[in-house]
Amino acid sequence: MVTRLVQVNMKARDDVALGGFWAEALGWEVSSEGPGVTNLEPEGFVYPDPVAVCVDLVVSSEAKTVKNRVHVDLATTSADHQEELVGRLKGLGAALADVGQGDVPWTVMADPEGNEFCVLEPRAVYRDTGPIAAVVVDCVDPRAMGRFWGEAMDWSLLEVTDHSAVLRSAKGVGPYLEFIRTPDVKTVWNRVHLDLRPYPGDDLEAEAARLRALGATAVDLGEGDVPWTVLADPEGNEFCLLTPA
Repeated sequence: MVTRLVQVNMKARDDVALGGFWAEALGWEVSSEGPGVTNLEPEGFVYPDPVAVCVDLVVSSEAKTVKNRVHVDLATTSADHQEELVGRLKGLGAALADVGQGDVPWTVMADPEGNEFCVLEPRAVYRDTGPIAAVVVDCVDPRAMGRFWGEAMDWSLLEVTDHSAVLRSAKGVGPYLEFIRTPDVKTVWNRVHLDLRPYPGDDLEAEAARLRALGATAVDLGEGDVPWTVLADPEGNEFCLLTPA
C-alpha cells in the first residue's frame, strides 16, 4: 500500500471567482465536479499524474482569520518574469502581503480572498516544476514531518535539516512539497490542505490504518457521510485520503 499527493484543497467564499483567479495565475483549465467545487488542472492533463499537483476550490462560509499554514510558491524563469508575474497578478486582484518576511528576494502576495502565496525569484531547482514550484507547509519540527510524510507517501525525501524538509515525486517531476520551520503555532483548522490518493486496487481503510500507525490521527470536521477519510499529520495539519484511483 502507498499513497501520493494529488491536489491542494483550498476553501473559498466564492469558489468560481477564486478559481478564475488561480486559473489565470497558473494558466490552467477550469472544470467543476459539482456545485461549490471548482477544479483546476493543466491543459491536456490526465488525472492523476505527478507532473502536476492540481488545485480544488471548495466553497466555505467560514471566514479566514489567521495566516494559512499551507501555501503555494510560484516559479519564475528570470527577474523580468518575476516582475511581470507580480504585476499581472495584481491586475487579477492579488495584493502584496506582509507576513514578517523582511527583506527577501521573493514576493509575498495574497489572492483576492487573502490566501498567502509567494512569487519566487528564479531558482534553477524549480526550472522544470511547472507554474507551482512548491507546496509549502509551516511546521515546528521539519525532521519529524519529513519522517512522517516520507513514509506516508511514495515521494522521495530529498533533504532534511533543522529548518526544512523537502520531498518530490519519485519520478522527479512536478512541484516540491516543503515543510518549513516557523515559530507560529497552529490555532485553527487549515483552510488550505493536502489531498492524498492511494493507487488503484488499494484499500482505503487499510491505507488509513497504515497512516494512523505512522502517527496520523482521525479528524471530524463535520463532513458527514463522504467517500474520503479526513486525517491529521503529527502536527495537526488536516489532510484528506481520497478513494483509490
